[in-house]
Amino acid sequence: MLSSLMLDNGALPRSLARQYWDDGYLFPLPVMAPAEARRMRAELEAIERDWLDAGLPLPLNTYKRINANIVMPLAHRIATHKGVLDAVEGVLGPDILIFSAEFFIKEPRTTQVVSMHQDLTYWGLGAIDGLVTAWIALSPATPASGCMDFVRGSHKQAILPHEDTYDDNNLLSRGQEVRVDVDEADKVNIEIHPGQMSLHHGLTIHGSGPNTSDDRRIAAVVRYMRPDVVPAEGKTDVMLARGSDTSGRASLIPPPAANFEPDAVERYDAIRKEQAKVMMEGAKNDTGLYA
Repeated sequence: MLSSLMLDNGALPRSLARQYWDDGYLFPLPVMAPAEARRMRAELEAIERDWLDAGLPLPLNTYKRINANIVMPLAHRIATHKGVLDAVEGVLGPDILIFSAEFFIKEPRTTQVVSMHQDLTYWGLGAIDGLVTAWIALSPATPASGCMDFVRGSHKQAILPHEDTYDDNNLLSRGQEVRVDVDEADKVNIEIHPGQMSLHHGLTIHGSGPNTSDDRRIAAVVRYMRPDVVPAEGKTDVMLARGSDTSGRASLIPPPAANFEPDAVERYDAIRKEQAKVMMEGAKNDTGLYA
């Protein structure tokens, strides 16, 4: 097991912040006790059992994978966890918005992968610096279970051309894959364990292999943004995580009080449809999570 990077009373030291900006990622950061992460996993799996056949308008997996923080208090609670935000503040500063949160799961002994890509390719935000992805492990993420691979320094490039593969074995919405050859020697295995977190830049090239282990690989993935990168045009529905929306441009939405409240589900559907216009612009297929 890898040793965690040392935080300063929960805060990100300047040396680690510089490392993030140099490499385009940072790991493994201890943000909560392993036992707390395991309890969160148990809560998530209870939701899966209780709500799988509960008559939701959309498949349960859609709610887990897109904007889970709108309809699942657990997702919002993780996204506003003090340990997580204390580390994120070292990268983004004191005013932090939640752009989205999701639960990303690879089942055991499955062949599904995530192709090498840049997150910002399809989000309609451009090549911005003020967005960071926090990847919080609720189960072990190892090379055997299909942990992420990052390409060091790749965030210093512009948004690169991507190809939509629509591969059924690809967990991304369009099977998007960066159209450059990534040498295996350039990939860094991002192994983290329950209670640990990695951070990565929206332009960092990354992907992950299949889960060959006997356990589920479960992560809570949160995209945070600074208020100053909220687009001047268009509607950006976000939640306030810490500080304030100094831009005045965001549409702040309330956190859910209970799982899948009718008002929250209705709000979720409207936001998902608006996001689909951006996420699937130019797409040849209209299947998958944003169908």
